[in-house]
Amino acid sequence: MNWDALSAAEPELAATVEARFGAFTHHTLATLRRDGSPRTSGIEVRIVGGELWLGMMPDSLKALDLRRDPRFALQANPGAGTDMGGGDVGVSGRAVEVGDGDPAKAAYVEEVEPPEPFHLFRTELTEVTRTYVEDEKYLVVQVWKPGAPVRTLKRT
Repeated sequence: MNWDALSAAEPELAATVEARFGAFTHHTLATLRRDGSPRTSGIEVRIVGGELWLGMMPDSLKALDLRRDPRFALQANPGAGTDMGGGDVGVSGRAVEVGDGDPAKAAYVEEVEPPEPFHLFRTELTEVTRTYVEDEKYLVVQVWKPGAPVRTLKRT
């Protein structure tokens, strides 16, 4: 499931999550090291052509982690203070590397103009979450998984 699939299935959630990732340049990516322990790294992400893309410097540790084990978690930058306009959002899934000869990478380069060389990963979404406070009273957690509607949990 790519970003277009999320947008088609749950357009309101997709728009909110996209706005949160668009509000700041740098976010936090979690990958798995060779020994299975977590690694967190800063990353810039782009949503282009219906895909959520992860671009990385050549041979960066996070790129090497994803080549070995494609599972990832991505957390949007919450911004300054405690406001988190739109809530706290995260995405998890699998990252699939796109090679230099792939037309999708050429289209990405044309659109984004990243410094080259670089690694580019297309994401396959397995979960999207949004957590926010409603009416200064409720903690609301929205969870979307492919093939299911958004589940909303609300607690005081």
